[in-house]
Amino acid sequence: MTTMAVDGAATTTGRRALGRWTGDAAALQFGPQGLVNALQAVDQVAYFVDAGGEVAAALSGEAHVGRTTGGGHALLGVVPPVSPQALGDPAFLHVHALAYPYMTGAMANGIASADLVIAAGKNGLLGSYGAAGQPLDRVEQDVGRIQAALPGLPYAVNLIHSPNEPGIEQRTMELFIRMGVTTVEASAYLGLTPMIVQYRLTGLTRGADGFVVARHRVIAKISRSETARQFMAPAPEAMVQALLRDGKITAAEAELARDIAVADDVIVEADSGGHTDNRPLVVLLPIILHLRDTLGTRGTHGYPVRVGAAGGISTPASVASAFQMGAAFVVTGSVNQAAVESGTSARARQMLCQADMADVTMAPAADMFEMGVKLQVLKKGTMFAMRAQKLHDLYRAHDSLDAIPADELKRLETQVFKRSAAEVWADTQRYWQKMDPKQVDRALANPKHKMALCFRWYLGLGSRWAIGGDDTRAMDYQVWCGPAMGAFNDWVKGTVLDPPEARRTVQIARNLLDGAAAITRAHVARSQGVPVPEEAFQFIPRAYPVA
Repeated sequence: MTTMAVDGAATTTGRRALGRWTGDAAALQFGPQGLVNALQAVDQVAYFVDAGGEVAAALSGEAHVGRTTGGGHALLGVVPPVSPQALGDPAFLHVHALAYPYMTGAMANGIASADLVIAAGKNGLLGSYGAAGQPLDRVEQDVGRIQAALPGLPYAVNLIHSPNEPGIEQRTMELFIRMGVTTVEASAYLGLTPMIVQYRLTGLTRGADGFVVARHRVIAKISRSETARQFMAPAPEAMVQALLRDGKITAAEAELARDIAVADDVIVEADSGGHTDNRPLVVLLPIILHLRDTLGTRGTHGYPVRVGAAGGISTPASVASAFQMGAAFVVTGSVNQAAVESGTSARARQMLCQADMADVTMAPAADMFEMGVKLQVLKKGTMFAMRAQKLHDLYRAHDSLDAIPADELKRLETQVFKRSAAEVWADTQRYWQKMDPKQVDRALANPKHKMALCFRWYLGLGSRWAIGGDDTRAMDYQVWCGPAMGAFNDWVKGTVLDPPEARRTVQIARNLLDGAAAITRAHVARSQGVPVPEEAFQFIPRAYPVA
C-alpha cells in the first residue's frame, strides 16, 4: 500500500485528493458494484473517497473541497446529479413543451403510428407521426386521433419532400394548416420547396420582445451541409415573393420571413434506416453545429436553431455521445419500429428483434426510384433488396416493359411481381388515378415512365406487405432498418427489453436516457481521477412506470 501527499492531504490509494468528505461511515458503498450503484443514482450527488486504502462511494455527507486536514476521509471526486431531462438544450424542452430532449422520428406509411405518437406525448417525449405514403383521409383520421388524445401535449407530423408528386406535398401541407398542426418533421428534402416555406411563414407575428413568433414549427431532417444551410437561413426572397404574389402568404408574413430561419430545429441524420447517406455521426454532427454557429440565424422566439442527432441512436452510450458532442436532442428510429406501438406487423417486428448490426443493406427507394436514390433496409429474412436492385438495373437498361427480353420479363412476372405485367399496370393505373392523375397521363405518353411506375408498384408494396404481415409475400418485405437495430438488440439481450412484447416506446426511451445520464456521470468521475469500474459504462435495462 502506498501513501501519497497531495495538497497536504494524504491518500493511500495513490489518487489526488480534492479535499475531505465527512458523513456517516455506514453510508459508504464499497467494491465495483457499490461505485456503479452510486453513479447510476443519477438524481443524487455522488462522493468518492479514500476509505482506508479502498475507494468507496456515498450518496450523502458533505464535501469540503480544498480542506487538507480534519475528520472524515480524503475526497477523490464529486459527481453532481445528471438528470435525463437536463442532457440536452433546455430551449428544445421549452419550445416544444417536453420533459425530455428526445424525439421518436417519423417512419413512413404509419409505421410511426398514432399509438406511438400518443404514448410518447403522454410521457413528455416528442413523437412524429409517419404521414408519408399514407392516403390523406387516413392522415386526417390519425392526426385527429392524436390531437384528441394529446390536448395541449406535444406531437409532430411528417411532411416529406415529393419531387415527383409535388401535388401530394401541397395537399398534405394544406391539410396540416387546416387541422392546426403546429410542428412538422420535414424529411427527404433536397432543397426548399414552396410548400415547406408556405407552412413555415403562415401565421408569423412579432412578439413584444421584438423576436418573430412562428405559429408553425419546422424540424428539418438533413444529412448534408448544403441542405442544412437552406433550412437554417431565412427563406429565399424569390420564393417568398412568389408566395406573396400567389396570395399564399400576407405582406406582413413576407416581411417577417427575413428575420427567421425556415427551421427551428435541424436533425442531423447519420447512418440510419430508410433514406440515408450513411454518414458517421461523429463527423457530420460537428460540421452542422459549426455551420449553425457560423450562420447565427434564429428560429421562433429568438432562439438559435437547435441541432439534434439521429442515426445510430440505440444504446445509452450512443445517446451520451451525441449529447457530449453538443446535440440539443436525440432522435430514435429503427428501435421504435420494433416497439409494440409501431404500425408494422408482429412478423416484421420479430425480424427486427433478431437483426444483427450487419443484417442491413441498401436498396432503391420507391419515391425517388428514377433518380437512383437508395434507402437502408433489413436484408436478413427477405429478398427485397436484391429484387429491388434488379428492377432498377432493368430500368436503366431498357426504355419500356416491352423492350425487356421475353425470358427476363417472364422471370420478373413469376419471381418478383407474381402476376403479369399487365395486371401490375392495371393496379398502378388505379392507384395513380386516385393519388395524382397526371402521373397516368405522363405514363401513357412515356413508356419508360410507365415502366418506372410499375417497378415502383413492387417497391411501394414491399413496405405495405411488411406492415400488413402478408405471409405470402414474406420474402418481399421491405423493412427500413439501420445498423442501430443490431446494437440495440445486443444491448438488451437477456434483459427486460429483450422480448418483443416488452419493447414499448417509452420504456425504450427512458432506458436510453437514464443510461446516458449514468454513463455521463461515469465519465465525470473518471475525468477527476476516480478509478471507475468498466461496469459503470454499461446500463442494464429496467422497467419504468409510464403514463
